Amino acid sequence: MTSPFDPAALAEQYAKATPQDILSLAMEHFDDLWLSFSGADDIVVLDMAWKLNKNIKVFTLDTGRLHPETYQFLERVRTHYGIELEVLSPDHEALQAYVKEKGLFDFYQSGHGECCGIRKIEPLRRKLSTVDAWITGQRRDQSPGTRSHVPVIELDTAFGSEEHPLIKFNPLANYSSEEVWTYIRMLEIPYNRLHERGFASIGCEPCTRPTLPNQHEREGRWWWEEATQKECGLHAGNLIARD
Repeated sequence: MTSPFDPAALAEQYAKATPQDILSLAMEHFDDLWLSFSGADDIVVLDMAWKLNKNIKVFTLDTGRLHPETYQFLERVRTHYGIELEVLSPDHEALQAYVKEKGLFDFYQSGHGECCGIRKIEPLRRKLSTVDAWITGQRRDQSPGTRSHVPVIELDTAFGSEEHPLIKFNPLANYSSEEVWTYIRMLEIPYNRLHERGFASIGCEPCTRPTLPNQHEREGRWWWEEATQKECGLHAGNLIARD
């Protein structure tokens, strides 16, 4: 970090700024800055960041339960942009113990929290403990019930600490799904082919299904649970802290 950084003040100052301006601010202030890419429509923030800095550092989470199309998409993205894509995997022993005790589909009965904790949250926490700032593709319109107040810049209270403050940038917070897809189509950048089959929000294969006309995109995730539970934990800690 090159100078003191006040996330609350800058979030207000940049509340209506373009994603590119927010990304430029992040790159100006932080050397140890990483972009989190999930293999869904956050390809837009990756494309924007790459055009500002061809050496942008990018990581993704491989839960071991992704769709084949997602793995293929990740490889297309890696070659299209010529980037090194760091793939984070769950702790082998923790995952093995969980599956041995509860099987491969316990989440349908017990909820997705424990499975996501092992496959997503722990690897993400491990990574973020080593960085100063990260970039996400979060948008307010992704989930009106839980993400409607996502700021463009924030202090990450879920994965950071007093000893290790962590700054989180959400450059697409103000973007709509329509704007995302206008960007993808106009610039002809890669996208996950599952979107052509009705998948609006893409996660793990057992927990994701296509949405019907007029359904919100998050209704295709963990459809057997209450709508208020449709967060895996990657962002939930910060969302809860604001409520």
